Amino acid sequence: MPLTSPITIPKLASRLTFRQLHIFHAVYLLKSYSKAGNELGLTQPAVSSQIRQLEEAIGMPVFEYIGRRLFCTAAGEALAKSTRLIFTEIGKLQSDLAELEGVVAGELRLVAVNTAQYVVPYLLRAFLNLYPQVKVSVRVVNRAAAIQRLEDNSDDLVIMGMVPSERPYTSLPFLDNELVPVVPTDHPFLSTPAFSTQEFLDSQLLIRESGSGSRLALETHCRNHHLHINNYMELGSNDALKHAVIAGLGVAVLPKVSILPELKLGLMHIIDLPDFPLKRSWCVVYPQAKHPTPAMRAFIEYIQQNIRQFEHTFLRQNQGF
Repeated sequence: MPLTSPITIPKLASRLTFRQLHIFHAVYLLKSYSKAGNELGLTQPAVSSQIRQLEEAIGMPVFEYIGRRLFCTAAGEALAKSTRLIFTEIGKLQSDLAELEGVVAGELRLVAVNTAQYVVPYLLRAFLNLYPQVKVSVRVVNRAAAIQRLEDNSDDLVIMGMVPSERPYTSLPFLDNELVPVVPTDHPFLSTPAFSTQEFLDSQLLIRESGSGSRLALETHCRNHHLHINNYMELGSNDALKHAVIAGLGVAVLPKVSILPELKLGLMHIIDLPDFPLKRSWCVVYPQAKHPTPAMRAFIEYIQQNIRQFEHTFLRQNQGF
């Protein structure tokens, strides 16, 4: 009599194919048959046919149209949950097999806050030369979304400035992020011999939305130095802020790395203020309990081994500013 029972394969497993699940997952994420087809290189009828076969296999509809909008049914939501787990496990299997061969491969899912998007390409170029079989995806979000994705463990690594302290996260600082006070080319401060930081803050201050890392850094600095922020206008991105400064709408405190081209062209100017620039560090962050994939480990080790090189690269870029 055998000591263990043979593995029972659910009947549903013989009715479904990975292709159907892949197409379903694309439709689920994009909420559109046509967009999923474009993403996968398929026609809309081909997508519809695969979804119809999948629905016949499970005996329930997974999508439904209400008016002209596509919605997921309860059965579809249950399938989506299982599909995510299946593809996650397949991804781990792919990474484990590659590691057994001595090759670092698989996916590396990065999330970068808005300010970090300017440094991520410099991190990736040499890394991908070392590990060409790693497939990297980068999602750029604001700080609030980055924190939410950290809490949900949605990605491999998050690149951000001010690391939240509410939960146990591992963080690796790798590069200074300087926040500098800037004014447009015709601003009176450029010809004023002396003015205070509070006068700068009162001079039509343009500021990021609540929850932004840049705004939080400025608010913390002002609170520590008993300064009052009198924001003239809120904008939703650093690009919007710098264009507003160039247009003469006001002054701002911006990440220096995000405005280097504009500084070189003389479209805006850094001014001298006490206790500026504000210095924070970009960090690679992930939950302490997370089990690193081979691609994650390789990226973290690459950052650790090249911190000085990153500093040198950005110091050379910042010369003259």
